[in-house]
Amino acid sequence: MLGFPCNQFGAQEPGSAEEIRAFVDTNYDIDFPMFDKIDVNGDDEAALYGLLKQDQPGDIGWNFEKFLVDPSGTAVARWGTAATPEEIASELPGLMN
Repeated sequence: MLGFPCNQFGAQEPGSAEEIRAFVDTNYDIDFPMFDKIDVNGDDEAALYGLLKQDQPGDIGWNFEKFLVDPSGTAVARWGTAATPEEIASELPGLMN
């Protein structure tokens, strides 16, 4: 799992990368890498999201949208904000019990 903060949705991520990391560490106890803030839609969309959306079309609707990427780099599945890791576990054979 990788996290890419984005401030394009209701200005929910206005802080610096360090402030965002501190917030999610305190409130969500995450254990995955967090990267610098990026744009996921529009003219300044990060290249990574352009590639993800080639395989799984459509704009990102809100923060915490999830993509499953196979070992070859193809986005093979996509879930919206409300999907929890437990709900998508069936798509991750051998990765989650």
